[in-house]
Amino acid sequence: MSVALVGATVVGASVLAVSPASALSWKCKSSSKTIDDAGYSGPWGDNWDFTVKNCVARSGSYVYAKATVSWDAPPWYSGTDHLYETFDSAGFRLYLKHADAGADTVLVKKDFDIQDKLAAMNGSGNGSWTSSTIKKKVGSKSAYVDGALRLNWDEDGKGVRNYGFSATSSV
Repeated sequence: MSVALVGATVVGASVLAVSPASALSWKCKSSSKTIDDAGYSGPWGDNWDFTVKNCVARSGSYVYAKATVSWDAPPWYSGTDHLYETFDSAGFRLYLKHADAGADTVLVKKDFDIQDKLAAMNGSGNGSWTSSTIKKKVGSKSAYVDGALRLNWDEDGKGVRNYGFSATSSV
């Protein structure tokens, strides 16, 4: 968090206030994918439409990252208790990266378990979840945010599959 001088004086002393991450100027990039439920081959529609909005902000030598995941699943998935019959696990990995020649450097990453969040969809199969904010001191380096859904579909025998989404521009 950055510290900003507030234009108030209390008995001759300056008052400092901490600026919350929500006051940052966020740059975001959204992208969408339709993902097939790899563990189901029955007669009902089983494609999930996911949209991920990755966001980055800078304050001084710190860079902040967050993401919002939204989904539209077929309505018959709603009400499924924690979606344990759909996923063995469901997560989102948020990356804060620095662009380098060749492979980019991961400065920090955080994994979020979102299986229960996915289960909290409405009766139409829609829902949304926003990650907590992560930050990293990067000095004068530029950085950007990237993210991936990490879904392990139940009964498909493939383990965790990564579904990448568009990264933000660098700040």
